[in-house]
Amino acid sequence: MMEPPFGRVLSAMVTPFAEDGSLDLDVAVALARYLVDEGGHDGLVVNGTGGEGPTTTDAEKRELVRAVVEAVGDRASVVSGVGTFDTRHTLELAEQAADAGAHGLLVVTPYYSKPPQRALLEHFTRVADSTPLPVMLYDIPHRAGTEISTATLLELGRHERIVAVKDAKVDLVATTRVVAETGLAYYCGDDAATLPMLAVGGVGVVGTSTHFCGPQTAELVRAHLAGDVAGALALHRRLLPVYTGVFATQGCSMVKGVLRRLGRPVGRVRPPMVEATEEELDTFWRQLDGAGLL
Repeated sequence: MMEPPFGRVLSAMVTPFAEDGSLDLDVAVALARYLVDEGGHDGLVVNGTGGEGPTTTDAEKRELVRAVVEAVGDRASVVSGVGTFDTRHTLELAEQAADAGAHGLLVVTPYYSKPPQRALLEHFTRVADSTPLPVMLYDIPHRAGTEISTATLLELGRHERIVAVKDAKVDLVATTRVVAETGLAYYCGDDAATLPMLAVGGVGVVGTSTHFCGPQTAELVRAHLAGDVAGALALHRRLLPVYTGVFATQGCSMVKGVLRRLGRPVGRVRPPMVEATEEELDTFWRQLDGAGLL
């Protein structure tokens, strides 16, 4: 298996907000340290969708990258989400993230506008050409509206700074081909598919439920790498209700609600997101408990 450019277990870290809705850097630093030092993570993604990147300002994004890199950047990779549906803005965010000390960039497919594949090829290439940082593509067609096709991935895999894919498409046949024909490192972007993606050559996960099961997911990855098929499968089955349950509502809403129950004051979500209901939180809490995570 290829070496992972950003670690094995990463979370799309939620972004803490204070009571007045402003960015809470102190809590963000505490959460980052917890995830890395106690939570089994060797990397973090900040400013992603799970971090409510669509509703944070460019200045907030810059401050968050700088603070998290300063807190954990000596012992974990910090990847910043910079993708938007505007190439010019994406280029600006990429430059800003590099200046703030990020170790890599996560660049999502431009969303809503549904650009054709040749436009995606140009967009991702322009971003990679503009930055000294390694780039992780984010293929999530059920949100972006457009997939990154296999042919486009094969072409992008030739770029020296495009090194990884966060794959929430979960087309394992396509993933197998791209991994075999390029040097792209595949990170699972759908928690429940972590083990299947490892089995076809993936290197790790950028998760959501991993806020709560990072050590166990790291153990699953280690078991797979060691050839312990039965051990990895047992962990997969144990964690599956958690991997899927976190998405009973929007992931950041569920994560923030449970973190608050656990005594971590990460604040609430920004509109248009809404809080997870008590019923949703209770159900996920029982799933965490059933998996032995509480």
